[in-house]
Amino acid sequence: MKPVPTSRADAPTFTAFGLRAEAQPLAPGLHVVATPIGNLGDVSFRALATLAAADAVLAEDTRVTKTLLAHYGIATPLVAYHEHNAALMRPHLLARLEAGAALALVSDAGTPLVSDPGFKLVADAVAKGLPVTGVPGPSAVLAALVVAGLPTDRFFFEGFLPQKGAARRQRAAALAHVPGTLVFFESPRRLAECLEDLAVVLGPREAAVCRELTKKFETVRRGPLPSLAALFAAEPTPKGEIVLLVAPPSDEAPVEGEDLDSRLRAALARHSVKDAAAVVSAQTGLPRRKVYARAIELQEQEGREEEGS
Repeated sequence: MKPVPTSRADAPTFTAFGLRAEAQPLAPGLHVVATPIGNLGDVSFRALATLAAADAVLAEDTRVTKTLLAHYGIATPLVAYHEHNAALMRPHLLARLEAGAALALVSDAGTPLVSDPGFKLVADAVAKGLPVTGVPGPSAVLAALVVAGLPTDRFFFEGFLPQKGAARRQRAAALAHVPGTLVFFESPRRLAECLEDLAVVLGPREAAVCRELTKKFETVRRGPLPSLAALFAAEPTPKGEIVLLVAPPSDEAPVEGEDLDSRLRAALARHSVKDAAAVVSAQTGLPRRKVYARAIELQEQEGREEEGS
């Protein structure tokens, strides 16, 4: 007959569904823990046990993580680790790991290392031969992909696009031929402008704007980029966290002739010849030099027509 395990009086615990559970001792090393992106019910039991048993939880914003720990009755000490103190804190944290500590790394929401400073800590820990363990769970990127209705077999996560319009359009043009769904994070304040720039550069691709995923006011708006751009330009600035997804380029026949000229005329109405050629090249996949040459021809043609009228 197997002996019945006995609880230790000093064992770390967490509470879920009104029941208190004891967390087993945690192996030394850095434990990268995914946490909810909104709905606190999305956390895993393994994540709770890891957070409860760790010697400390490394958090971007301790106020945010404190709410999660308090909700589940976890008393593990919190240590602030974010982009502003990372360089200073990293040597101290690595020293604790080398001394045998078990540290849990979390982000404010979702899976760490995606648009947060955790990567350098993990990279340095790996370089020193220290154990690094992943505790998988919620991810805003994957949550958006599964509800967007866009292809999921290939995707490219870009994170945040540049804040300035010209740089944003240039970066969008560089991503135009990526053969997968594009995934962006975006600020609510810049969403309408971003959609407009993406519509100009990428054309009428299907897209989805996912807001406040897993939260009470979750919304997903789907449609062609120009339609979404017009929609959000006409509405008040949205609130909350936003993930923007854009469909891959289509496999349609190459653009040429009147279709190319039509695209160029529309682009020339808003941009210089150089920028118009870059935009249409990104839209169509045609060599920029060829598109630029045709843009010059169209501009000269329109000039002759104006002189003759």
